[in-house]
Amino acid sequence: MEVITLCLGVFIFLSLLNLTWRIHKTRLSLPPGPIPLPFLGNFFQGSLLLYESYIKLRKKYGPVFTVWLGNSPVVVLCGYSVVKDALVNFSHRFSDRGPLPITSRLSKGYGIIGTNGERWKHTRRFTVSTLRNFGMGKRSMEQRVQEEAEHLIKAIEATCGEAFNPHTVLGYAVNNVINLVVFGRRWDYEDKSFLKFLNVINNLFNFIRTPLGVVYVAFESIMKRLPGAHQKVFEDCEGLKSFIREQIESHKKTLDPDSPRDFIDCFLIKAKKEEKMNCEDFNEDNLVITAFELFVAGTETTMNTIQFSLLLMIQNPHIQEKVQKEIDTVIGSIRMPGISDRTQMPYTNAVVYEIMRYVDLVPMALAHSVSEDTFFRGFMIPKGTTIFPIIGSVLSDPDCWKTPYDFDPENFLDQNGLFRTHDAWMPFSAGKRLCPGEGLARMEIFLFLTALLQRFTFRPANPSDTFDLGTLRRAFRKNGLSYDLRAYPRT
Repeated sequence: MEVITLCLGVFIFLSLLNLTWRIHKTRLSLPPGPIPLPFLGNFFQGSLLLYESYIKLRKKYGPVFTVWLGNSPVVVLCGYSVVKDALVNFSHRFSDRGPLPITSRLSKGYGIIGTNGERWKHTRRFTVSTLRNFGMGKRSMEQRVQEEAEHLIKAIEATCGEAFNPHTVLGYAVNNVINLVVFGRRWDYEDKSFLKFLNVINNLFNFIRTPLGVVYVAFESIMKRLPGAHQKVFEDCEGLKSFIREQIESHKKTLDPDSPRDFIDCFLIKAKKEEKMNCEDFNEDNLVITAFELFVAGTETTMNTIQFSLLLMIQNPHIQEKVQKEIDTVIGSIRMPGISDRTQMPYTNAVVYEIMRYVDLVPMALAHSVSEDTFFRGFMIPKGTTIFPIIGSVLSDPDCWKTPYDFDPENFLDQNGLFRTHDAWMPFSAGKRLCPGEGLARMEIFLFLTALLQRFTFRPANPSDTFDLGTLRRAFRKNGLSYDLRAYPRT
């Protein structure tokens, strides 16, 4: 027995020694960073929540540094100059998708988010084209958002000035826009299936935001076999995908190739055409996952941006009043706001852009990887290395913004009070992996917010309520955002 124990101890020691040597050898060819522990990597040294620890690590190691998630190295990019250089100037090398364990388990090699190569190119090109054809930035999509804004206004009017949490009703409105695009229909705010699937989305994002989600990413091979709350999240997502399959079967029975109603119809028509070209990317599995990704990704971030927008209006009543004055001057109180109004509303447009910069909802872009050995910023990064661009470091880069850490619409106004864009504004990432739904999201945020401020003045649920945005933002990234407010109809 003692001999067996001794042999086991020697085996473990030699394994650790070998792993330590391999990590040390790999570290010599990568940008500097904290020394990792075998198996754990830098788990206890700041890599758990990079968007919170990158400032400290950047100060010590520079804007390009390496951390280890378990036994896997990750090169982290910080600041506008570095992130733009990688994602835009070297996009041909930095545009591959890196490992995304949660996405990979959900998508199984299909969709847009986690794929690479020809399948990604075909699916992304088709998706962007279809969204545009269905009004992404055009009148037809604008009308759909405006109609949903009317439903949202009625739901808020029903609160009659009583305190309510805007999270739920905003989620209904934003998700219904995606429902119209993908499924060609909207759901009533009380529909049980609608509420069920919104809950699935909320639970998925809450899981991704929590330390449990980060642990799953770092130790996928172990976590996917362990019981726990994360397994229920994946089971619920499979239920949502089954619902999408049912919708696809229903669409097949009523499909008119000459008159597509929504994204599913367009995909089915495209699949029929591609059969003759022997293209295997337009199959039902790919349609299910792409629709699933649109349904999930097209709801959460837009809804939370509008939710934070109302919170910022409560915190800054002088800004809310100034936006409302511009709305009254340009639009009036009768018709709904339209996208064409943006050019005549420089202050409101600046507020919307500043909200997306300041709130920084997605501080870390999804993992990229380099497609070939790449010499970048003085370092040789081996092919296949995972890359994490910190988008939050761009949106708060002190070299780019007048007031990087404060909410200030002046960041997007020139000396004459006219709206101006900013190169360092990239809340939707940049380069070839730019969010395909950027145009739709920007349209929704502008139309929903201006429609709400046209009809209501928003105040805290209690006059004594105070909100610390820093605290709420940290809480949001762990558990989501939750607060109450009151909406008073404007006369």
